[in-house]
Amino acid sequence: MATAVQTNNTEPRASNPRTSLVFASILGALFVLAGIGVAAYLVPQFWNESITPTISQAGPFVDIALRLLAQLVAVVAIIWLGSKLAGDNPPHGIRGGIFLVISTLITIFFVTRAVWMNTADTNIGMAVTGGVLVVLLFLGYRFLVSDRGVRYMHSIEEQGWLSTFSHKRTQGVRARRYTLLGILIVGWSGVWAIVNQEPFGRGNWDLQIPFTDQVVTVLPDIEYTIPLLLAGLTFWIAWRAVNLPTFADFLIATEAEMNKVSWSSKRRLFQDTIVVLVTVLLLTLFLLVVDLFWGWLLSHKYIGVLPPQTQQSSTIDPIQGKKVDW
Repeated sequence: MATAVQTNNTEPRASNPRTSLVFASILGALFVLAGIGVAAYLVPQFWNESITPTISQAGPFVDIALRLLAQLVAVVAIIWLGSKLAGDNPPHGIRGGIFLVISTLITIFFVTRAVWMNTADTNIGMAVTGGVLVVLLFLGYRFLVSDRGVRYMHSIEEQGWLSTFSHKRTQGVRARRYTLLGILIVGWSGVWAIVNQEPFGRGNWDLQIPFTDQVVTVLPDIEYTIPLLLAGLTFWIAWRAVNLPTFADFLIATEAEMNKVSWSSKRRLFQDTIVVLVTVLLLTLFLLVVDLFWGWLLSHKYIGVLPPQTQQSSTIDPIQGKKVDW
């Protein structure tokens, strides 16, 4: 006998993976921005008000070095807390989503600030800037929740630049180390040039909030923080480059081919070098003798192809109008 089964409409619906990823990315971006605010603003402000007067006698270098160390400890603590909040199985693409959300917010801020700086002196400056801000926020949200935005989140994360995963760490070790060292030498040479020349100047990098008199310090002591950030970014790029699957497989294959090469011994290399140098010297002497012989023969008075070596030909220089011996 057939029985009717009543469906239960009170059961919770399964969450949309795309919506969950976007929501988690926005929360993660807010957490990262809050952590940056703590490390870059609150810690220096607390340090300047409470710690600097105590250790001012040690000199400004010691004060700045200890403050940067305190900021580094704060960054490590924020990263640890973020990893704990994300859990063991965060949504796939959340790193790329956080990066995309932060990039979108930074773009919106600077575009809005540029509009405000160009319309602040007009009567409709506030309305225009507010309208641009609302439109950009709406377009940014629509982009993040769209299929293209989610694909970008997954693509950014799958590229591996925001991951700590090491691809085949036990293979191609020497090739990876040499490549890493080469990238660091090039990058840190530029950082050293920045430290010596100080192209960004000294002091703090401050930005004024639109329609307010409040100034926010984005980077304090840029003569130190910018080189440190660039040095850390260079190390991260170098380390991630040698762990990207495609490039790492290339380095592994390169080292495997280099291991197949039969390298000469030190004694054999020395002998071969002597042979090459002696051969080059003999060929040089041979060419010198041949050149002198043919020069003497062709300049002989009975042949006369070339003028004798003691005879000098002269002509009139068309520029100076004088007789010149060649």
